[in-house]
Amino acid sequence: MHGSQQGLFDLLFDVPSECARHLMTGEADVGLIPVVEYFRIPGLKVIPDISIASRGQVKSVLFVSKVPIDEVQRVAVDSSSRTSTALLKILLSKFYGCNSVEYTETRPNAEKMLLNHDAALLIGNAALQIPPQKRYVYDLALEWDRFTGLPFVFAFWAVRDGVCLGDSLDAFYRSREEGIAAIDEISSAYSDRLGLNPSEIRSYLSSNLDYSLDEKNLKGLQLFLSLAYGSNLVDEPAVPLTFL
Repeated sequence: MHGSQQGLFDLLFDVPSECARHLMTGEADVGLIPVVEYFRIPGLKVIPDISIASRGQVKSVLFVSKVPIDEVQRVAVDSSSRTSTALLKILLSKFYGCNSVEYTETRPNAEKMLLNHDAALLIGNAALQIPPQKRYVYDLALEWDRFTGLPFVFAFWAVRDGVCLGDSLDAFYRSREEGIAAIDEISSAYSDRLGLNPSEIRSYLSSNLDYSLDEKNLKGLQLFLSLAYGSNLVDEPAVPLTFL
């Protein structure tokens, strides 16, 4: 948007699940998509070594509950990211033994979601803006790390079948490096918009997120995809990812 790659691509902004839909319909050639969508769109190739991941606490994917997590029965989930929903379902069923949970997709609003549900899954800005409260709050990336000892990969760049990026591929790596170098500037720019202190945003961008897709991140990703397939959350087995 603002770096040296500005104007190189026509940009379309949407929530993660809709980014995947735009890629599926051909409205977009490249998309930053939830990893669980990879098996729902034939022929995708992944841009290597770039992701949105977390190696511990992520802060922006939270499970907010009125009861302890192992007592949850009815859950409202933010419909904008299927990967976070799949992660929650795996954590609840495989690691907490909650096998009779009812899930309802809804718009992200913590108070409304909790009116008729035991708990709510919130992602992104809605999660970052949750104020301190007397509720049970679970960071899903931290829970994943606690049970598996591995990072969690939420999203990566995927390229539609038949699309050749050519020399434009390097722009994704340059943009990542420029963005990391501009974290202070980004934190200041988004402070008023999110109602958060710049230091909170800076800490989130620099400490809670990881932007690589290295061997350890890939190991966590493959385990998640295997569990998602084993839990019937994806239709295809966790075959090796195809990279550009």
